[in-house]
Amino acid sequence: MQSTTYAPAQKALHWMIFLLVIGLYGLTYGEDFFPRGDPGRATIWWLHISFGLLLAALVAVRVAMRLRRGAPSLPAAMSEMEQKLAHVAHLLLYALLVIIPVVGIFLTWFRGDALTFFGLFTIPSPVTPDRDTAGIIREAHSLCANLILIVVGVHAAAALWHHFIRKDEVLRRMLPGT
Repeated sequence: MQSTTYAPAQKALHWMIFLLVIGLYGLTYGEDFFPRGDPGRATIWWLHISFGLLLAALVAVRVAMRLRRGAPSLPAAMSEMEQKLAHVAHLLLYALLVIIPVVGIFLTWFRGDALTFFGLFTIPSPVTPDRDTAGIIREAHSLCANLILIVVGVHAAAALWHHFIRKDEVLRRMLPGT
């Protein structure tokens, strides 16, 4: 019999990843508080890269857990089309959660910077810096970051719709303590 809720570790990863995505997006605006050349701007990007690498690691664990444990069945009351849309939305979320950090890594390297994880380790850039390529990659990174916010918004709206309108268990199966 398939579980009706996610495992506690899956729930914890879900909410940690959510907070990291929102926090990373917010950090991108943090540099606006500092003038060009101010060390605060570099600190913002150092934090963005470090938390981005943490996101990549947590997403890898989340994907592995999803592949190993699966997901609870969707409510039988959902139509086949609703179930397909739910699967597509989840697939898109996972794809973006993988793509965004990978593109961010390449952006960092093509800008000529090393990857550093909170100063614990550093991975030097294996490529020659290229401002034009970095600009293209930055646009792709920004586009995907904006897209994930839209998909997360739709995902959250659907969960709330299930909870308050359909009154089913879709949201509760991902809430901590349930």
